[in-house]
This record gives sequence, C-alpha cells and structure tokens, in this order.
Amino acid sequence: MKYTRQQAKDYAREHMRGIWAAALNPFNDDLSFNEAGLRANIRHWIDDLGIRGLFIAGKQGEFWSMSLEERKRNMTVAVEECAGRADTIMSISDQNVDTVLDLGRHAQECGADYVVVHAPMLSFCHDRDEILYNYYKYICDRLEIGIAMWSHPDSGYLMEPETCARIAELPNIVAIKYSVPREMYVRLTHMVGDRIQVSTSAEPEWLDNIEELGWRLYLCSSPPYQLQTRNDRRMHEYTELAFAGKFAEAQRVRDSLNPVREAIQRTKPGGKPTAHGKYWQELLGQVGGKVRHPMLNLTQAEKDATRAAFDSCGLKL
Repeated sequence: MKYTRQQAKDYAREHMRGIWAAALNPFNDDLSFNEAGLRANIRHWIDDLGIRGLFIAGKQGEFWSMSLEERKRNMTVAVEECAGRADTIMSISDQNVDTVLDLGRHAQECGADYVVVHAPMLSFCHDRDEILYNYYKYICDRLEIGIAMWSHPDSGYLMEPETCARIAELPNIVAIKYSVPREMYVRLTHMVGDRIQVSTSAEPEWLDNIEELGWRLYLCSSPPYQLQTRNDRRMHEYTELAFAGKFAEAQRVRDSLNPVREAIQRTKPGGKPTAHGKYWQELLGQVGGKVRHPMLNLTQAEKDATRAAFDSCGLKL
C-alpha cells in the first residue's frame, strides 16, 4: 500500500488524474482467459495511447463470468503490466460481501492503487440511504485501500446524490463512477467539492465536464482505446487542450471524432455490446477474442457491417 486509510483521499486527489479506461478481458476460442492478450493490450494502452489508469475486472471485463481465482489473477496481471507506468482500480464488486472483502484484500496485497465497489442489488427496498451507507462503511472499515463507489442502472436503482455525499465522508472513499443523468452528477459534484472525484463514463460529455465542472478524471469505459490509435490520439489531444484551458481548440478536436462515435453506435447490436467492443479492438490491431456466456458473439454479417463502418470512420491506423 502506498498510503494509509486516512491518507487515501489526499493520495487520490494528487494521483487519480487524466484518462482511465475500463479493460475488456480477452478470452480464447475455448473461452479460457487470454493472459498474454491482456498483457499486450495493456502495453499498447499505456505506451502508445498514454492512458493513465486502468479499470480491471469490471462489467466490461465480464467479471460475472469469471471464477474468484480468475478475477484475482486478472488483477495481478494488470498490476504487473502497469508496473508503475499507469495506475489500477480493481472492481471487487459482488453481491456477496465476503467475496468483496476477499477480492479487496487481494487487491491490496498485489499492489493495486484503488478498488471500486458497485452498488448492490437491493430487492424490495425503497428507502435505501441507510442500507447503502452501512454497506460501504462495512467495507471501508475492513480495507485500507482507497475505494470508489459505482452507481449504474444495472443495480435496479440509482444512488441519490445526497446518499453519495454522505458516503463520501468515509475516510477511504476517494471517487465515484456515477453512470447517471447529467443533472445528478452535476449536483453531486457541487455537493462534495474536492472530498472525492466524481466521474462518469460518457465520453461525449467529458470535455464539457472539464470546462464546466473542473473535472480532471475520466473514469472510465472503452472509448480511450476504441477512439484512438498509436497514430491518432485525438481523445488524448482534446483532453490536454482542455486541461490547458484551450476549450475552443479542444472542441474542434473532440467533434472531429464524431464519425468514429457514429460508426461504433450504428453498428453495435443492442444485445452484443461486449462482442462488438472486442471486434472493434481486433480491427484496431488489439486482442479481442470471444465473449463468455451469457453474452453473445457477433454474426459474420454483424462483423462485416462493423468492418465497413470502421474502414470509413476516419481513424488513422
């Protein structure tokens, strides 16, 4: 550990910066974990794309399809490959809190920088504030590492800004990935000040959030390695322009990526987001691979349509 529980907020405020990406996990044709493929992707993301941090073993990584040992190995591989050149935040999300703590202890031991915990499914509950506060407090009290909250509609509800602000008072809560309507994350940003970093995965809103809300952390999804190549780092470019206060230039660069965004959205089948993301990676020269059950792989027709859109979207390989 690079800091204590009481130092977590200050450490994260200084180091949790820039563009962070959520890793898709490559699986082989036999659906085994492709460790070498992940290592190759991580080197590309860090060395060629300048990505500052990686979100590991999350929903993008199909964590629900992985065994506990695979999830731990996933974390260890990422720490080894980042090797101080980029930071890591490990998803330790699970409905079983003992599993959450087991994964959290492994994250601490293997050298991860932070962990993220998804809001739990809460069947039949309508008054959730006290439940959620005590859930995060229980985990915070038992781990030293900095913890990010994570609220997304997949839980069946969204954490209210007031609840998040209350949880943000806990000493090792350092951030939130807040996948909610913009009004909600704007309100939370104003409520928590600099106690924690608020972020959302909507890349088209990233520039506006730098300019209007003073954000310095993109946490995180797949656009950082799907919109960029070694020779075409426009997301990195517009981010740095915005950090320098050159917002008109940044907007021109951001908007130039609209054909790429449109190509991805137009060809992504509604029930196959992960398979589409992995195939887009393969078109970029990264390691994609199969998806595990219950996710579905692309048909050849879907691949052909995606390939045609990719070839005409304007990314420079």
